[in-house]
Amino acid sequence: MFYLVGLIVFSYGITIVLKMQHLGVHPWDVLNVALYEKIGLTIGSWAIIISILLICISLILDRTYIKFGTFINAVLVGVFVDLFLWLDYLPTASHTWTDYLIITAGIVTMGVGGGLYNSAELGAGPRDGFMLSISDMVGKSVGLVRIVVETLVLLIGLLLGGPVFLFTFIFTFIQSPVFAFSLKWFKKVIVNLESRVEQKEFSKTSA
Repeated sequence: MFYLVGLIVFSYGITIVLKMQHLGVHPWDVLNVALYEKIGLTIGSWAIIISILLICISLILDRTYIKFGTFINAVLVGVFVDLFLWLDYLPTASHTWTDYLIITAGIVTMGVGGGLYNSAELGAGPRDGFMLSISDMVGKSVGLVRIVVETLVLLIGLLLGGPVFLFTFIFTFIQSPVFAFSLKWFKKVIVNLESRVEQKEFSKTSA
């Protein structure tokens, strides 16, 4: 339940940001939007295609980080993003100061959603699993690998005409702290819930 709800919240945050893409989006979404505008299909479809490609590479490099949840993530995030875009009820860009508030809310929502689905520990996301595999292979920190990989992805997306603006560069500084806090908090919630369930089962057994 935590994993599924987390994916929905995360996808919802992505969609909010995409509606304000004139202010910039995450490097991976820069690439998704660029491919959508150049080739067609949908933004969610490209998210799925790239996720599956990254999973295949990760399986070759190191299967440690690929679990059942990784495959669910690869498909459902793209599906939910396309669904939210298709429903078309989120606010569109007004090109005023309110857009800055909306995109910030979207990034925060992504951070909360990411923390929520990762707290379930059902598998790293396709992109995280890929970067963790690369990190293990080259013996460099995950942070450094993330910077290099996302910079390359950003450059490819930029060359293809993707939306690169202010928030593309400050995205991580907003999302990462929210993600870290959410992950820690939701893990505590899960531990507390599991403890209550164990206590109830123990009480029934004792009775």
